[in-house]
Amino acid sequence: MPAEWAWKEGIEMLEQVVRLTVNFAVGGEQLGEFKSIAQVMTAVSRAEPGTLGYEWFASADGKRFRLVETYADWKALEAHFAGAAVQQWVPKIAAVCKVDGFEIYGDPGPKVGEMAGGFGAVVFQYWLGINR
Repeated sequence: MPAEWAWKEGIEMLEQVVRLTVNFAVGGEQLGEFKSIAQVMTAVSRAEPGTLGYEWFASADGKRFRLVETYADWKALEAHFAGAAVQQWVPKIAAVCKVDGFEIYGDPGPKVGEMAGGFGAVVFQYWLGINR
């Protein structure tokens, strides 16, 4: 196989992965409940076969959090959006914090693209890169 074909195949593979970032601002009085809900959402997402990553990051002051999600493809993302993490737990976490940023990297598929747009998500289509 010529090297250029391998490179093109690698690019196609990268294009399939879909990543999300969601930013949360949490008031001190809601922190405990926020963390409990985040733990449940993580456990629920862990059981989804197409969920490759579901990682939470906290700012030094503990008031801002970022969730970084990685899915095998748009079908896995759609399954996640139809599942308990989004349908049951997102409304609960949204009640105890402010979502102040939501970005999707890659093709979310038509259904999730429409749903996420309603949440104010910004979609960035894959353009170029490497992933090892």
